Amino acid sequence: MDRIDAWTTFAAVAEARSFAAAARRLGRSPAAVTRAVAALEERLRARLLDRTTRSVALTDFGAQALERARRALVAFEELEGAGGGAAEPHELGGRLRVTAPVVFGRLHVLPIVEAFLRAHPATTVQLVLLDRVVSLVDEGLDVAVRLGRLPDSSLRATRAGEVRRGVYVSPAYLRAHGAPRTPRALERHTCVACLPVTPVPDHWTFSRDGRSLVAPVSTRLVVNTAEAAVDAALAGLGPTCLLSYQVDAHVRAGTLVRILAAFEPPPIPVQVVTPAGRFVTPIVRAFVDASVETLRRALGAPSE
Repeated sequence: MDRIDAWTTFAAVAEARSFAAAARRLGRSPAAVTRAVAALEERLRARLLDRTTRSVALTDFGAQALERARRALVAFEELEGAGGGAAEPHELGGRLRVTAPVVFGRLHVLPIVEAFLRAHPATTVQLVLLDRVVSLVDEGLDVAVRLGRLPDSSLRATRAGEVRRGVYVSPAYLRAHGAPRTPRALERHTCVACLPVTPVPDHWTFSRDGRSLVAPVSTRLVVNTAEAAVDAALAGLGPTCLLSYQVDAHVRAGTLVRILAAFEPPPIPVQVVTPAGRFVTPIVRAFVDASVETLRRALGAPSE
């Protein structure tokens, strides 16, 4: 077991390219992780990692060893899962770290995690909700649910749906002020700007005939969270620009109305991603499959 632990520690350091990040992932001190890898190298009489003050890189021997270690660790994990101890035969077990945007994660990813934990009692999940993009490898994360296109080619992505960016307003506001028929008509209304969605509060981006259209708007209130923008729109302060998943429940309930739909920008893809170079463990594969299936039902299957 000590040898399995040593190889697990080495794989964590190699994937994170950092002793500190691997220590956070494993719940150990950086010194303990460093000692474990050093002891493994001493036993092998070969260097697995080249270390500098700023980075950690695999040696040629380390790269070959990492791939073999991944296969062996996955096989060992599957063997333990099929051993019939505390868990049922073939039951998934292990630890999973997942990240997603805050509101989207609470509304859509947390229910997936809850169902996954119920289906696989031998698993544990750490769900990290952040409205910033983090490196999966550096932070020791296994899966991310991300909105938008992925410029990072080091990620393996599966498209799971899409969301829209649109303008929403309360029925009471529409009765009092009427509906703007074009984006430029928003200059004659009092709008609520949500900075994560409209970073330039008084100029919102739309689309017409496949071309981007930036329209000036009259902004009366600027907020920094979607929840605050929704509350302000519900209170009748004016139109707000948000992502569809942030307001879907209110649209279904009739408390907010979608306007200017003909001018919405192209949909934003929702993707489930994992590090491309990492051997996919059974628990990660199962969670990705469950996430993609559930999100496609909730958001609509993407057009390929």
